[in-house]
Amino acid sequence: MEFDPNLGPLGPLHGVWEGERGDDVAPSDKPANDRQPVTSRYRERMIFEPTGPVDNHEQTLYGLRYATKAWRLGAVDPFHEEVGYWLYEPATGLVMRCFMPPRGLTVLAGGTAPASARKFSLEARSGDEVFGICSSPFLTAEFKTVRYTLDVELVGDDTLRYESHTFMKLKEQDELFDHVDANTLARVTR
Repeated sequence: MEFDPNLGPLGPLHGVWEGERGDDVAPSDKPANDRQPVTSRYRERMIFEPTGPVDNHEQTLYGLRYATKAWRLGAVDPFHEEVGYWLYEPATGLVMRCFMPPRGLTVLAGGTAPASARKFSLEARSGDEVFGICSSPFLTAEFKTVRYTLDVELVGDDTLRYESHTFMKLKEQDELFDHVDANTLARVTR
């Protein structure tokens, strides 16, 4: 299958993907001092659409507009949504993902990968001026995201796997909570 070479490792993402094998490990709804991990299964739909080149003076980025929704298995309403962009700079191999779920949180994660990569990793940290995380006052006080990592793997042309870790400082807990989301999706359309 032919992909836009300007998108580098992001080219194969173009299209619509669906998967029903998601695992979400999140904090329970118990009181702040007793939040234990709860695992739930979910299905997901991702859409990636090319945006064309973006020129920042001498820097040229190529990107994909991105949206996802996730539903717990058997549920009608989604429990999670996000929108954003995935960007690639061919000159340096820079890969970025900037996204925002409707919870008062924005993330700009980055890493590098060669154009032909079928696996790559991205990271963001709270307080980092380059690849950072910004939260609303409520989230900062109750569920502060201090680090975000994402591993992506494309298998062939029609399978997408990812695993993300959102490390959060929960109110009244000393250790960071590792909120994990992982799924395997199949290409529906290109």
